Amino acid sequence: MMVKRVIACLGAMIVGLGLAQGAAALEARIDGIEGEAADNVRYYLSDLEAEQYGRERLVGEIRRRIREALRVYGYYEPTIEPRLEESDPPREVALTIEPGPQVRIETLELNLSGDAANDPPFREVFDDFPLTEGDPLAHAPWDRMRSRLAGLSLERGYFDWRFVERRMEVRPFAQSARLYLTLDSGPRYRFGNVAIRGSHIEPARLRRMAPFRAGDPYRAGDVAVYSQRLGQAGWFDSISVRPRLDDERELALPPATLGWWRVVATEGEGGLDREREASLEPRVAASALEAVTSLTASATPEMPIDVVVTPADRHQFEVGVGYATDVGPRLRFSWHQPWINRLGHSLDHDLYLSAPEQRFTGTYLMPLDNPLRDQYRLQYGLRHLDNEDTRTLESTVEFARRWEFENRWVQTLFVRATFEDFTQGGEADSVLIYYPGISWSRTRTRNPRFPTWGDRQRFGIEYSSSLWGSDADFLRLTGDTEWIRMLGDDNRFVGRVGMGAIQTDDFSQIPPSLRFFTGGDRSVRGYAYESLAPRNAEGELRGGEQLLTTSLEYQRRVTGDWWAAAFVDTGDAFDDWWPETLNTGAGLGVRWVSPVGPIRVDIAHPFDDEEDAWRLHFAIGPEF
Repeated sequence: MMVKRVIACLGAMIVGLGLAQGAAALEARIDGIEGEAADNVRYYLSDLEAEQYGRERLVGEIRRRIREALRVYGYYEPTIEPRLEESDPPREVALTIEPGPQVRIETLELNLSGDAANDPPFREVFDDFPLTEGDPLAHAPWDRMRSRLAGLSLERGYFDWRFVERRMEVRPFAQSARLYLTLDSGPRYRFGNVAIRGSHIEPARLRRMAPFRAGDPYRAGDVAVYSQRLGQAGWFDSISVRPRLDDERELALPPATLGWWRVVATEGEGGLDREREASLEPRVAASALEAVTSLTASATPEMPIDVVVTPADRHQFEVGVGYATDVGPRLRFSWHQPWINRLGHSLDHDLYLSAPEQRFTGTYLMPLDNPLRDQYRLQYGLRHLDNEDTRTLESTVEFARRWEFENRWVQTLFVRATFEDFTQGGEADSVLIYYPGISWSRTRTRNPRFPTWGDRQRFGIEYSSSLWGSDADFLRLTGDTEWIRMLGDDNRFVGRVGMGAIQTDDFSQIPPSLRFFTGGDRSVRGYAYESLAPRNAEGELRGGEQLLTTSLEYQRRVTGDWWAAAFVDTGDAFDDWWPETLNTGAGLGVRWVSPVGPIRVDIAHPFDDEEDAWRLHFAIGPEF
């Protein structure tokens, strides 16, 4: 008997689960109305489960929901005839709806008072309201306007805002509505002082990073920008930037009036009884009463900003492993010190290892008043390169001043000293050169991991002269630009142009690091890495005095994060401007936007190289 009961219970549970899983929303077929009103009716009925109601209650619930759905479009007196199908529970209802007369706006009064009356964004909200007197009533624009006004008040610092009047009077019998809205914004708050806690960096330096000053009109967007700037500095592990009401504002009292503590005793009727007066002990000190009376509301309220930060780890390490056809396997070790003192100075060391190249570099940054845009930079490094016909050991020290402008262009003025012991194309030499230079660059991207839009430009000028003891005289100009654009969601175009030139009377004194070579994954595909350049009589690479490379690539999304690519590259390094011919390669490729960044595989055909019919190129990382 017990077994039968257990089986019966399990059967009931299974049936119940089956019914629950089979529960479906009521499907509606509508006649009499169409468009947005009909869509809204379907939406209101979409989660109605018929099995939860008896038939009479279900009809009543259907009528109630339809009335609510139509009311927002100004139909307050609809005639509704629902016809349920005969199944139990019913899965479908046929609706014949006569919406009736549509309520129209008879009176529309919108008013704005307080400081916001002279603030253009608030007037724009009123001007953008799409309804006027005589239009059919629609609830959605009315609700959106109220929400916009409330959000705008908080965003722009009107923290005492309130709706003095907010009414919608609907007279269905007269098919009319009267709308009244009055917003009293109160005074606009101003930024107060910035209070900083937990910082290991000089507070004055952090305050200078704010996009506002004390006394400026409050804007929530400025608070967000300030938080973003503090994060970009790299000095902190956590950042909290929060506005707060000024303490005196929170404790503010109305202007002082004559109170019980300031009553003057007089003789005669109304005076204090002297015996009672003598028995009274003082309960509030005179100085405290004076302080209380001074706590009156400020005519221009302020909003102080609280900044709470925690320091970032002082030592950060990173190891990277990669592979590219040009250099084969590569390994990178980085040691980053985001701050080393209270001024926010930072120090980076980087070790890069690959088969043809090994280098060690260090960068010491000294931020100025605007740490993100203005800084001094000291760089030093060692580099060894053994590739094709180039063998060089290079050591460099550079001191630079960096500016970043509002248009995002970065200007860098530098002085560099380089000692290079090299063998190029069978000729060996060593040079010590001192040269100043200046460069301008800008990079803009959207979605940096796999940019859907972006561009990069860089231009540089370098000059060396024996007048100050340098072993080489030259003027060197370089420039490159790269563009990424999308056509729709599935078509991506990448274009690139690079140029360079050296003017010198003795090219043999120019070290390999300043000569021009091209070819490889990031220049002219189809050719080996830096294999394109003038050669000497023995056929060994000598390097060029000029450079020109161009590339055009079309990518098409195949599915998800997989893209196919077709490209053509052309370019060369040469001595005489303009070159007689350029080397050209073209091919096909595959792009996969992996979690660690784009992976690019290309197969390219070099049209001017009979020995290599095809070359495979593989790289990891975005174009920029």
